[in-house]
Amino acid sequence: KILFFSLFLLLFGAIHYLSYSRIVKKMHISGRAKRLLKIFLICNYFANIGYVVARYAVDTPKSLYTLLSMSIGISFILLLMLIMYELLHLLQREIPLHKERRRLFKRVGDLTFLGAGAAVTGVSIFEGSKRPVVKYLKLDQKLFGKECYRVVQISDMHIGGLIERRFVKDSVERINELNPDLVAITGDLTDLPIDRIKEAVDELKGLKSRFGTYYVPGNHEYFHGIEETLSYLKSIDIKVLENSSQNLGPFTVVGVYDLFGFRYGSFIPDIKKATKEVLKDSPTLFLSHQPRFVHHLGDFSPSLMLSGHTHGGQIWPFGYLVKMQQPYLKGLHKLGERSYIYVNSGIGFWGPPMRLGTEAEITCIDWS
Repeated sequence: KILFFSLFLLLFGAIHYLSYSRIVKKMHISGRAKRLLKIFLICNYFANIGYVVARYAVDTPKSLYTLLSMSIGISFILLLMLIMYELLHLLQREIPLHKERRRLFKRVGDLTFLGAGAAVTGVSIFEGSKRPVVKYLKLDQKLFGKECYRVVQISDMHIGGLIERRFVKDSVERINELNPDLVAITGDLTDLPIDRIKEAVDELKGLKSRFGTYYVPGNHEYFHGIEETLSYLKSIDIKVLENSSQNLGPFTVVGVYDLFGFRYGSFIPDIKKATKEVLKDSPTLFLSHQPRFVHHLGDFSPSLMLSGHTHGGQIWPFGYLVKMQQPYLKGLHKLGERSYIYVNSGIGFWGPPMRLGTEAEITCIDWS
């Protein structure tokens, strides 16, 4: 953790320094405006440091933690603005204009750029404050005759920090209103050691469905005591799939540990172990936190695979970076002739309570 956050703060320090030296100092705005922007950048970077400290402080007030976490989202937007401003600066230099007109064009461009940056930040904060939407999906694979089974999926709740008991309780109530046959939780449910968030996690006891609640861990569970987390979830009647399967009659649900297990050195995903008791002709619902597990399926072809992890990119355009690692960003995709994957954009968020270009979601799949 120390190494990760040291590199994290070094990167963000570079973003803030370059934002001042490559943007603010070159802008055709007043000296007072430049000083205010400089102060803002300094304050935002110290808020980055405060976020790292507050993330692991037990008694950080929620209002303060919210402000500190927003500084992380602002830092991501600064990185985007840094790239865009370099391109804008290049364009301004190449356009053939008279000196005075060039100066006017530069000033108008700089003011527009600042306004756009403020607007993107404001919209991201507003979108991040919205309740998760319920996304309805009908998937007719002609697997069950006239029967249809409702699977409700959530992913990436990240309980801890800003995701508290009230949010979990509200989510449980909304899921129950959908009358699911099965609830699937595809990882990153928790984001702190389980002993610090038991009250919030206990709200999941209220989930109601015909076949129960099935869960696979995500990469974040490995950071905060995965063994203790899995043990506690089992104690509140959540069915943890640990490279295992369970035949429910009409279909079999299968789940694996997260790919982070290879780096962690234990709790390693094993698709062969997970599928060894799957009946040959049984439709399969496969749970894996990361979509890129599609590259580790081997000969196994699930009827429907559910994943999360990507947050749908959370803040545009960083979804393009996510797609450099993951084959799918969000939504439904076809894997084979009779095989599909759905990637949930996450019911919660990691870091800043901000979203742009994607929505927090509860997925309701009518599977037939």
